[in-house]
Order: sequence, then structure tokens, then C-alpha cells
Amino acid sequence: MQTLGGLSGHALERGLRDGRLPLCVGPYVYALQTDQSRVIDGIGLLYADFPLAAADDFVDYRIALRQRGIVSRLRRQVDFYFDHQRPFAPVHRDTAYASLEWGMNWCVSTGANEYLKLHAAVVARDGVAVVMPGVPGAGKSTLCAALGLSGWRVLSDEHAMIVPGTADVIPLYRPVSLKNESIQAICSFAPDAVFGPLSRDTHKGTVAHLKADLDPASHDTRPLPARVMLFPKYAKGEPQRLSARSRTESFIVAAFHSFNYSLLAKTGFRAMQALLDAVQCYDLVYHDLDWALRNLDGLHRQVGAG
Repeated sequence: MQTLGGLSGHALERGLRDGRLPLCVGPYVYALQTDQSRVIDGIGLLYADFPLAAADDFVDYRIALRQRGIVSRLRRQVDFYFDHQRPFAPVHRDTAYASLEWGMNWCVSTGANEYLKLHAAVVARDGVAVVMPGVPGAGKSTLCAALGLSGWRVLSDEHAMIVPGTADVIPLYRPVSLKNESIQAICSFAPDAVFGPLSRDTHKGTVAHLKADLDPASHDTRPLPARVMLFPKYAKGEPQRLSARSRTESFIVAAFHSFNYSLLAKTGFRAMQALLDAVQCYDLVYHDLDWALRNLDGLHRQVGAG
């Protein structure tokens, strides 16, 4: 299957400007369109290893980032379109790449209800997945990025998509979103890490996206079984610890972090129950990435041995 990186620079730009670039992202196909050079450059860099769908494949999400007239050009603003509708206010063109990534997340957050969806990062090693729910600022994406740069496979830094009635996670890899201090933390952790365009002064501060599809199986869409649910918390002033957490409490917190638990009603309850029955649950409080990775490597060996 052809990858985006197999296109010439001219073919990539022409395909994005014409909206004829069907990109495979996990089980979905995105048709992308943009007239913004920074966005084109970012897609070319961060999505080079992604497969392209066939021209006649079904497209799940049609999205575009473009200016829509003289006023937008004068204000240097860009609009996000989903199926020719504009669900969000326009943004400054210097933050357009971050808007693309957020918009791609929004498509899955508001759709894809064939799965139980948690707001969580998911990483895997040796065919075993770890689901990491967390509120913004908890440190899940920073930890996810460090794991991806240390030999783990990143399935997602935003969505844990669980097949109802199982603990199977559907891979939905995309570049890892990092904000503010997390960007510098990962730059210090891995100076050779590859980042896309920097978006400053967004509603979340400074945002950059990390290329983390370093595992040979990064774009394999086959589900993987979750065996651990980990609740990370970055806290400079607290002692570092990895400790067990009860399944009952974890159920409640995971349901809070779900995009569609209530929407799925009884199916959601049963899906969450099946997931929690299959995983071991832990809290991770950390402020040292190397310490956190050593402990997660040990936990992986323990779970694998079990």
C-alpha cells in the first residue's frame, strides 16, 4: 500500500489543495484539503508513514482548512470545515496546524460510537496494551510521547476505542499532541524527536505535535488486548509512586473520562464492566520521566509474566 511519504512534494501539495488525499488513520479514512503551506508541510512531515486509501475507498471524514474570502485573508484567518460545514470559529493561520489535529480528534469524539471511547492515551508492548485516562495537564501525553520514543508502540494519545464486551483496543495512531512545558520536557528527553509546526497563542497555549510512529507495527489496525489501566499524574511536589487502584474506583473515573459512556447507556455500562474485569489498575505519580519508564517497563514484565 502506498504511503503519503511516497508522493512527490508536488503531488502532495496538489492532492491537499484539491482535497484528493485519502489518508488511512486506524480504521478510518480522512479526505484532507488545505491551502495553507504550514499545514501542508506539517502533514508531509508527520504523516509520511501513513498509508493512503484507494481512490474509490469509502471516506469517513471529509475535512478542510482554508481561507474563505478577502476578509479572512486580511485577518489572516482560516476556517475548519467538516462535510462543508464550519463547526468552529475561525483561527489565526499560524495556529491552523493545531486546529487540523484538534478537528481530526473532534470527528472521532463526536462519531465512532460503535466503540466505547475513553479520553485516554494507549501504548503497547509485545501485544499488550496499557490504557492511560487523564484530564488535560495530567501528563498522559508527555508520558505517552516518552514511551513512544523508548520502544513502545503508541496506539493513540487521545482515544482509547474499546470493542464492547471485550478489552480489545482499536489502534488509532496519530501524532502526539504536546503543550507548553511538555514540549521542552520531550525535547530534553529525546533531542532528536521530530516535531511538526509550532502553534503559539492557542486556547491551550503553545502546542506542537510529535512524530511517534516509530514501531514497525504503528499502523497495524488489528486490535490489541488491554491488560493495564494506568492513571498518570505529573506532580513536581509529590513523592513518585506506582500503586494499585481498586477496580470499582477505576470504573467510576474511567466512565467520567469516556466520550460516550452515557450515550451508549446499558451497552456502555457492560462495555466498561468487561474492560475493567480484564485489566489491572494503577496510579502513577511522577515527575521524572526516566523513573516513570523504568517502573512501566517493570509493570509490563509483571503483567506479561502473569
